[in-house]
Amino acid sequence: MSLSHTAAEYMLSDALLPEPSSSRAKGLRLELPSDRVLKFVAVGLPLFLVSLAFAREFSAGSQISCFSPSNFTGKQSAYADTACWDSLLHHGFDAEGRAVTKSLWALKVFPYSLLVVAVLMYLPYLLWRYAASPALHSDLLFIIDELDKSYNRSVRLVQHMRKVQQASDDPEQFWEEYERARQERYFEFPLLERYLACKQHSHSLVIIYLLRNLLLLLFLAATCLYLVFLHLNIFFQDEFSCSIKTGLLQAEPHVPLLIPCKLVFFSVFQLISLTVGGVYVLLMPVVIYSALQLCQWDKGLLSVYEMLPAFDLLSRKMLTCPINDLNVILLFLRANISELTSFSRLSAVSALREAAAEKQDIDTVVDFMTLLAGLEATKPKY
Repeated sequence: MSLSHTAAEYMLSDALLPEPSSSRAKGLRLELPSDRVLKFVAVGLPLFLVSLAFAREFSAGSQISCFSPSNFTGKQSAYADTACWDSLLHHGFDAEGRAVTKSLWALKVFPYSLLVVAVLMYLPYLLWRYAASPALHSDLLFIIDELDKSYNRSVRLVQHMRKVQQASDDPEQFWEEYERARQERYFEFPLLERYLACKQHSHSLVIIYLLRNLLLLLFLAATCLYLVFLHLNIFFQDEFSCSIKTGLLQAEPHVPLLIPCKLVFFSVFQLISLTVGGVYVLLMPVVIYSALQLCQWDKGLLSVYEMLPAFDLLSRKMLTCPINDLNVILLFLRANISELTSFSRLSAVSALREAAAEKQDIDTVVDFMTLLAGLEATKPKY
């Protein structure tokens, strides 16, 4: 008998979770995987393409090529290129023959506008980082610690039950007291459950999360509209007529009124704009999906933890409208499931509970541990 008691003690000791290390607080993920991918693409793509555009500009030299008259010297031709690049004004004529001008300055500032786009895409994540992440970090750290501690409390409870049962003269009286204690909820650990229930009435995290996604969706749509505007008005005109008859050259008779020019980088900017616009259009459904995750509960995680004594947040139907801080916390608990050591243990217990022949004997992890500890031999069947 002593050998079986020793084996049960070792088994229960192995079931205890180790004390959490200080690295847990540093390893918490405060961004969902989908949000991390969105940030990487939405911010990194324009920065990457702008760096390629600048690298081509520095390597290729002049971004414009003007067809100067044959009597121009090399310096005069270079002056014409510089003057037309500085002005970027297309001189043409309308249907009635009147002279009109069209500014192409948007092409010159296009790389810098993509830098502005990258900054705008990062602003929603700055909002989340400084407005919500500190509170979310504290909530996750407390809830993860309490969930693991609740599991350990259950195992220690079984250890104490074994000692009491071994010292008891009447096993049936012991199990009667155990059933009465369960009915009167003496095994309840109410702090965590009440804390999670209070989070259902809090909406600060969910408001910031929805605001972040709304801002990101707004910036994505605004960028796409800006690129559509460029394509409809400017990105179909790589050649234009430039006037250099200004300043000191205004009175020169051999200087023509207009000279044709061609934008060397035009095809590159077209490709960059189409790439950014196409990717941003594909990101919009991802942003909408991330926001719609809050419209349903992640009941899989909480249902596993109903194996803990008196943790019945689902069975008492306390989960009402899912748009609250508790649902946000559950999403991030799922993202930090590797830090939640007790989840894998309770998932295994739940799987064994479903496979048990007499499920009515296994309601909580305490019942399961008592079965493993060998107390079922004297436990009366109800």
